[in-house]
Amino acid sequence: MTLTDKNSKQNETSNPEKKTAKSKTGFPKLSNKSASQNKEEIAKQEKQKTRPEKTEGKLTFMQSLREIFKKNLPLETSTVIFKEPPSNAEVVETYVIQPSYSKVTVMSLPELGGGKAYFISELKLTPEENLVLKRLSNIIERELEPPKAGVDAITHLDTEAKRLAKEYGLIKRVRKVRKDQVTPDSWPRLLYYLHRDFLGFGHIHVVMNDPMIEDISVSGLGMPVYIWHRKYESMPTNLTFTDENALDNLIVKLTHLSNKHISTAFPILDAMLPGKDRLAATFRREITPKGGSFTIRRFKEEPFSIVDLVELGTIDAQIAAYIWMLVENRMSIAVIGGTGAGKTSTLNAIASLIKPQMKLVTVEEIPEMNVPHENWIQMVSRESYGLGTVKTGEVTLFDLVKASLRHRPDYLVVGEIRGEEAFVLFQALATGHGGLTTLHADSIDYAMKRLTSPPMNVSKVYVPLINVAAMVERIQLPSATGNMTFGRRITSLSEVIDYGEYKTISKWNPINDTFETFFEESEALQRISVRRGRSIKGILDEIRERALLIRDLRQQGIRNNVEIAKFITNYYTSEAEIAIAQEPIARKEPV
Repeated sequence: MTLTDKNSKQNETSNPEKKTAKSKTGFPKLSNKSASQNKEEIAKQEKQKTRPEKTEGKLTFMQSLREIFKKNLPLETSTVIFKEPPSNAEVVETYVIQPSYSKVTVMSLPELGGGKAYFISELKLTPEENLVLKRLSNIIERELEPPKAGVDAITHLDTEAKRLAKEYGLIKRVRKVRKDQVTPDSWPRLLYYLHRDFLGFGHIHVVMNDPMIEDISVSGLGMPVYIWHRKYESMPTNLTFTDENALDNLIVKLTHLSNKHISTAFPILDAMLPGKDRLAATFRREITPKGGSFTIRRFKEEPFSIVDLVELGTIDAQIAAYIWMLVENRMSIAVIGGTGAGKTSTLNAIASLIKPQMKLVTVEEIPEMNVPHENWIQMVSRESYGLGTVKTGEVTLFDLVKASLRHRPDYLVVGEIRGEEAFVLFQALATGHGGLTTLHADSIDYAMKRLTSPPMNVSKVYVPLINVAAMVERIQLPSATGNMTFGRRITSLSEVIDYGEYKTISKWNPINDTFETFFEESEALQRISVRRGRSIKGILDEIRERALLIRDLRQQGIRNNVEIAKFITNYYTSEAEIAIAQEPIARKEPV
């Protein structure tokens, strides 16, 4: 070591502050190291300068905050709650919705005073299966392309889900679950939930596939979903929505399935789902403080026929034959009742009795009518989504009823009258068109008062153009019929003589669940007999004959509207042939 080296070393030892030389700028003096290494050292030193000193036994505020987020990560919360049945609940009925995957159980709960509740049960997934399902669902949302024309949606989803699971290595996890967990069939279990969430109705999928459900009602967040059961009436379910986004997303999905629009600007929706179910919804908290809400009114894919109404006890064969006679002769009928009484189903069954050769035009806000006619024009009103007082592009029922008259219909069917379209309908009835409609009212008297009051404003002079008013009600049955405690009945058939003057043609007896008829007093049948040149006795005999035919159809199990339409066509053909065969005899009688 040289003398110079020794001196420098001594200086460093005696002056430790001069150990690190500084440049004029105040930054540490760069050594012969590379630029990148120097930058790293500078950054490290600056970081050490700004780093607060640790206090023994204490953490700074930022360190405490980091520890909180490091250790207490937020748990993933469920978007819905499926409550388990209490141990003291009594099972009333259990039935399967989708074998091996879902079922429902109706239970009597002591906490409800013996009232019934509806419990949804779906197969349970293991934690590993749930993890795979969540990851696969996220991948499908990002990457799945819509199926090509002609490709079945279920097949497309199955194929693409399996491909994506293999591509992302999830299929191995599924196999691991099969091997190491409970069952070897994890993939079909995962497919059930994929079908439910992507092609079905999500958490309400089981309820939507239960044929015994008439109504599904979601009132908001934290409230149990309610259903109306065909056998047990209104019941709460064990399903509750707890996440607002999940509820909003379901409402948006239902809206898109209906080809409609809902938003915070237009938060009210009235639409029809693909299966002909009626959807009414509100969006978010714009008008419903508890969150989004919706009600789905279920309709049968195959609508009720006139034979079904006889089978269900809504009417008897004699009344069915009487209505058939009225419809054949273009008499107008108004079906009256409250909400959920069965007005639309009754109207559809009556419309199916119209001769297949007649031209039929239906006018509705929501396309609920489904009749077996080829010569049928179906018209549906259209909303306008424009802002302001001017509704650009809106087509109302009033517009449609006016337009329908230009099609020269034999029968004009208006789904429900509640506004100015009633005036146009009565104008059509006055010109000889047959008419069918429904009207919300709890009696024929109030129905006619509604007709003659704003906004319908039908003149009292035109009221008798409604020939017959059928009052349909949902009632408690005097005795359970096939475990059914309630039913729908046409409690009265009244002919409208004049405003405030009505003649009862049939009425329901609530004591023994039968119908009493007074067809001999019918003025409508009197008019038909004059129009057809026949005696009233001959008309009554024909009604009795048609009642026997309807009973035969019921006994043979012929209830489909298409088959009944063929039967009606054959009936008129046979009647015409008999009339032709008897014509020479009729000519000889006067001689």
